[in-house]
Amino acid sequence: MEETKMKLSERAEEILETLWIGIVEEKRNTLSIGLAEREEAMTELLKNGFIDVSAGEVHLREKGRREGARIMRRHRLAERLLVDVLDMKKGLIHEIGCKFEHLLHEGIDENVCTLLGHPKVCPHGKPIPPGRCCEKSAKEVARVVCPLKDLEGRDGGTIAYLATNDKERLHKLMAMGALPGLPITMIQKFPSYVFQIGQSQLPSIKRWPKEYMYGWKKNLKNKWE
Repeated sequence: MEETKMKLSERAEEILETLWIGIVEEKRNTLSIGLAEREEAMTELLKNGFIDVSAGEVHLREKGRREGARIMRRHRLAERLLVDVLDMKKGLIHEIGCKFEHLLHEGIDENVCTLLGHPKVCPHGKPIPPGRCCEKSAKEVARVVCPLKDLEGRDGGTIAYLATNDKERLHKLMAMGALPGLPITMIQKFPSYVFQIGQSQLPSIKRWPKEYMYGWKKNLKNKWE
């Protein structure tokens, strides 16, 4: 029977995440409950069958292990998104990732995972627990989203997002019609990259910037619709 999902408080999720790291990832049998014993979030986890508490030690039940893995997955996907798409420095991502992970519920985490090409590890090298979308894509070799420079000559694709912190460049791209969701075609890639969007041709690009346009290749996008 499918497990009924419930929304935990943010503090309960944070405690469950810490327990999952200590007990599952670091392979400890139990963790000391410490001062957290008096927190409402601990009572929330106990009443809903995620943990057991005995002699000041916390035991993670199977239900807690599964939910802890889902929480950890959202956190590490959030960190990947912050680094890969928003180009945030690694020193800042843990704290922001902690806040951002609470927003990745009800399938949004799978959308982000698919967007990033089902990454295996977070920016710190820790494994990202796989989701259902990863299982579906296990036989797929190619990334769903790639830099649009990887299109072959006359290949078509769809713009997924514009990855740049340069506001001037972003405004120029948008003014030329480079908007997420629009079809785009590569006209040539040597001696410079040339793309066409609708009836408009983007100015040639001699050297592809580190941050620029990412999209779905036409032959890959249909597999995920």
